[in-house]
Formats: sequence, structure tokens, C-alpha cells
Amino acid sequence: MNIDEKQLKMLSNEVKSSIEALPIVTPTLYRSIFEEYAKKNHLELEDEEKLSENVVRQECSKLTTLQENTYANANKLSESTDQAISAIQNKDEVTLQSILTETQKLRSELESLRESLYKDELTNALNRKWLHDKFLLDPENSFKSNGTLAIIDLNYFKEVNDTHGHIIGDKVLIFITNELKKIGFPIIRYGGDEFLVLFKESTTQSQANAILIKLRETILSKKLKAHNTTFTVSFSFGTTAFKEGDLLTRVVDIADKNMYHDKTEIKKRVTGI
Repeated sequence: MNIDEKQLKMLSNEVKSSIEALPIVTPTLYRSIFEEYAKKNHLELEDEEKLSENVVRQECSKLTTLQENTYANANKLSESTDQAISAIQNKDEVTLQSILTETQKLRSELESLRESLYKDELTNALNRKWLHDKFLLDPENSFKSNGTLAIIDLNYFKEVNDTHGHIIGDKVLIFITNELKKIGFPIIRYGGDEFLVLFKESTTQSQANAILIKLRETILSKKLKAHNTTFTVSFSFGTTAFKEGDLLTRVVDIADKNMYHDKTEIKKRVTGI
């Protein structure tokens, strides 16, 4: 089938995730991997140039809006500071109260702006930028602290898309994100249908495993509706503890290998959607 913009984003996420551990990526290698994933997902790149232009246009528009909002907020902050200095010098309590109200409003706007930078557009999960800004040290991408990481991959997600369409597939991703949020730990959308969970240091690996097994059983007990049919979804996961200074790529690789065993076992019981 011909690829649309939403599928292009999902495909790009899959490719970026697959090349993250590679020490060197050339344009030729990237294109080869991209075409391989497109072929695997039965997607054709006939309108690649047009789609790319649309993506660039949209991203430039977002950056322009972000820049304009940041500039406007910076101007407001500068004006409020000048007014506050003057009000303090003149002991003008009315003006100070007005500035306090305006500053609180500005703070709320800045917080909303910051949140938008850290959220995945589709699922409202946290994104990779949040992970890098909050948990990792540049430029090594090593962890700032200790904890336990889980990588989660949906089972039979391609079957969901092929059977019910990508709109239902998107709804499944949103559903899974909302279910994962219930465990109370940061949820990052890492790729197309891959998520990371970051457990705090006090949560052991065995405790993290137990939490995710319980959540998986809860999800498996729920019937999702698509048109006139129902289906179930599940996920596989792998966990590993990490320490301050450990590289993200190494930690994810270990968790991914642990997930392979879990996926083999769960698919013996759950054979489809």
C-alpha cells in the first residue's frame, strides 16, 4: 500500500530505533534499512518526495510557533521584571500584585510549553527528548542515576493494523499507553510500538517484572472493539537494572534480549489477537 504521513512517522521511528546501537550510519546504509522496514510492513515509497516536503513544512511550522511563543514569553518576563523593580522602588503594592498575577500566568504558559516539548503527539506518552533531558548525561547518553528499565513491545501489532487498519492501531497504542500510566512510573514511547518504563531505584527488577506481569494479565482480560468485532492485545517485556554512568544503548540492548525470552513464552499462550 502507499505510505501516508502517519505511517512514515511510525516507519521512521522503527528505523531510528534499529540504528541507534550502530557506531556508524551512512546515507546508503540508512536508506537500505529504511527500505527493508518499508518492505516488511508492505509499504510503498512512491510519493516519498512529496511526503518529505510535507513533513519538513509541518516541522518548520512547529519550530516557528515555538520560537514565537518563547520570544513573546521572554518579552513578557522582561517587562514584568522592569515593572517589578520600579514598583519595589516606589513601594507600589497594587502594581506588585498585578505583576504577581501576570507572572503566575506566564509560569503556567511556560510549563505548558515545556510539557508539549516532552510529549509524544499520538499517545501523549513522554518522548525521547524527555528521556535525554531528564535521565541522561550528554554527550555519552549515560544514566544520571540508578534504577530499573523495562522495554515493552506489543504482540501481533502488525496483525492489528492489517486486520483492523491503522486508525484502530493508533487507538491501541493510546490504550496501551493509558494502561501503562496506571503503574505510576514514567512511560516513554521509544519507537513505533515500543515503550520504555523507568522504575525508581527502590523498585527491584523482580518487583518490576511482577508489576508488568500483573498489568499484562489485566490488559489481556479486556476486549477491544473494532467495527463489529472484538479482539485482545498483549505485550512482551524485558527488564534490567542500570547504574549511574551506564550507557542507554547498552541498557536497552540487555532489556531487549531479556524481552526475547518473554516474547517466546507469552506467544506459546497468546497466539494472536
